[in-house]
Amino acid sequence: MVLFKTLTYSQKIVLGFILLGLIGTILLALPISSKTGNWTPLLDSLFTSISALCVTGLTVYDTFTHWSFLGQLVILCLIQVGGIGFMTVIISISTGLGHKIGLHERQLLVESSGLLHSANLSFLVKRITIFVIMIEAIGAALLSIRFIPEFGIKTGIYYGVFHSISAFCNAGFDLMVSRAI
Repeated sequence: MVLFKTLTYSQKIVLGFILLGLIGTILLALPISSKTGNWTPLLDSLFTSISALCVTGLTVYDTFTHWSFLGQLVILCLIQVGGIGFMTVIISISTGLGHKIGLHERQLLVESSGLLHSANLSFLVKRITIFVIMIEAIGAALLSIRFIPEFGIKTGIYYGVFHSISAFCNAGFDLMVSRAI
C-alpha cells in the first residue's frame, strides 16, 4: 500500500489498466467463458482482453463461435471501458454511488484525459457519460430493429446492444458468423 502511494498519477493509471486487463484475461480463460466449456489458453485470453480494452478489434477466436454469453459480456465491458476511458468510467461509477471526486481523483482524470485543468470536471464526466449512453442506446435501438426479425427479440436486442457499443467505441468486435459465398 505504501508503494502505491509513491506512484505518480500516470503510473497509477497504467497499473489500473494492467490490472483490468489481467482481470479480463482471467475471466476469459475460465471454462464458463467459452462455448465449449474448455479453458481458453492464457495467452489467447490476454490477447483478446487487451485487444478489447484497447479497442483494436483483433481476435484469436471468432467472438460468436468461441465465447459464451459470459465471455462476450466480459469483452463488451472491456470495450466499453476502453472506449470511454478508464478514468472516466471509474469517476462515473464513483459519482453514481454518491462519492465526491477528491483532488486525487481529479488529478488522475486530468492526467489520463490530457486536460490542462480540472475545472468543471464532474460536469464534463457527467456529460460524456450521458452522451455515450444516449448514442449507444439510439444505435442499439436502430440495430435491434434490424436484428429482431432475423434472430428473435432477446437475441436481436442483445446483438443490437453489442454491436452498438462495439461500433461506438470503434472496437471492431462482432457477433455475426462469417457466411461463405
